Amino acid sequence: MKRQAHGFKRSDRVAEQVRRDLAELIRSELKDPRVGMISLTAVELTPDYAHAKVFFSTLNQDQLPEIEQGLRRAAGFLRRELGRRIHIHTLPELHFIHDNSLEYGASMSALIEQAKAVSDQTPED
Repeated sequence: MKRQAHGFKRSDRVAEQVRRDLAELIRSELKDPRVGMISLTAVELTPDYAHAKVFFSTLNQDQLPEIEQGLRRAAGFLRRELGRRIHIHTLPELHFIHDNSLEYGASMSALIEQAKAVSDQTPED
């Protein structure tokens, strides 16, 4: 059995490289004002590298539809520029997906704080 470098599969390393390069391209090359400040949280590649799910988060929840539209519109440009940076046998088609785990985590933390505040106000027997 062939040993993987640092315990990661090649596809995991490629996905991370795609995430880093896309983040840099969005930050430095993308001129669409709708996209603004986003964070790429993860990239999942299909086994044949034909498709990449690119998960992103944003602090501008009220502008989410515009951000998604801007990312969809820029997908071809980003894919082409990615091809200039990464040399793999198949360049994936990019599918952008909003990652709401940060917002979900923040809302869970707020609920926990509310529950703690209520329990602190409850008189003990």
